[in-house]
Amino acid sequence: MGDPALSRRGFLAASAAAGMGMTALTACGGDSDGGSSGTTTIEWWNISTTEPSKTVWAALARKFEAQNPKVKIKIVQMENDAYKSKMTALTASGKLPDIFHTWGGGVLKQQVDAGLVENLTDSTKPWGEALLPVAKEPYLIDDQVYGIPFDIGMIGFWYNKALFEKAGIAEPPTTWNGFLDAVRKLKSAEVTPLALAGKEKWPGMYYWAYLAMRTAGAEALQKAYDDKDFTGAPFVEAGDHLEELVGLRPFQKGFLGAAYSSPTGQAATVGNGKAAMELMGQWAPTVQADAGKGLGKDLGFFPFPAVEGGKGAITEVFGGGGGHALRRGAPQEAVEFLKFFASEATDLELVKKTGVLPVVPAAESAIADPNIKAVQAQLKAATGFQLYLDQAYAPAVGQEVNDSVAALIAGSKSPGQVAQSITKTAKEEQ
Repeated sequence: MGDPALSRRGFLAASAAAGMGMTALTACGGDSDGGSSGTTTIEWWNISTTEPSKTVWAALARKFEAQNPKVKIKIVQMENDAYKSKMTALTASGKLPDIFHTWGGGVLKQQVDAGLVENLTDSTKPWGEALLPVAKEPYLIDDQVYGIPFDIGMIGFWYNKALFEKAGIAEPPTTWNGFLDAVRKLKSAEVTPLALAGKEKWPGMYYWAYLAMRTAGAEALQKAYDDKDFTGAPFVEAGDHLEELVGLRPFQKGFLGAAYSSPTGQAATVGNGKAAMELMGQWAPTVQADAGKGLGKDLGFFPFPAVEGGKGAITEVFGGGGGHALRRGAPQEAVEFLKFFASEATDLELVKKTGVLPVVPAAESAIADPNIKAVQAQLKAATGFQLYLDQAYAPAVGQEVNDSVAALIAGSKSPGQVAQSITKTAKEEQ
């Protein structure tokens, strides 16, 4: 990764590019020192903006307050992309919220290297060791704990069984050529094969990332980042496969301007039965039902297909989870909130009410939805795991992956240019 120290100039440049001038920053963590009333206010930033998670999380905050009368939880919720932009700017300012959502990986590492994140190794050890090891991995930096997971999962295809039947597709495809054939059959049946939130870029990144995993193998993605070289043949081939898919015109009308969770976005398009598939994480059914009607028993799940001749296996998983980190110097009450959120009682509630996959082993019994069980089974059988690229890599590199893949999908970059652009940014990330 080159010099691991955080370049604040780089973060300032990134925030300016995102339209996040320093005047847009709000004070964070400033109210967490107690007041004349003896109440400690903790600011909690998260991305749970859709139902039922939004309501469930707010209720959990009130429950914690009831158990801790001298603590007040101030919730700040933002949509995914807005949150990432805001956190980039706040990191540049050197002042993070008391408790904040993190995916771990390279983004968290840069915040840690800047001295902005609390080391949780000792304070969470009595209860943190009970959490699933795979769920904790993204938040371990140099064997130290800097985040606590509340979710773990993977990206895969969510599909409409009724639309598959209409197109004469008997079983979900297991190979890339079989997947392309399914897309052609859906189009022949006058069914939109795929929904995509082209406006937000990160959903499109999932296709290239998975194709790179299937052609080069899961370990190759981290090696390419470490070597600062994505120009190898398998990465260009991944772009070739995605370009072939785009050439079939599989996405809904207006997809380049579509958001993910809006009433006319990717999730709603699938949830309302207007597209047969979307490539998304384990949260997809919840968002489909919130943004649209939801598919109920017509909803199914299958892993990203294998690429013929590729080095990767269908059992290698791309995904991650959600976690919480604390700003350095956050009050002890913030640690207690993480303990509360990672408890068996809370995890059971999250699994039952919001459909997340459990991070506390005892909560696995609460999974009732067959599709969530299918995701859980895929995770437990995984032979390899790759964190989301826009989180596994340093922010500038992750953003370039998103931007370059979006350009390929829009037809303005070739597969080779995508590989070259990512490589160029990786080399500049010193």
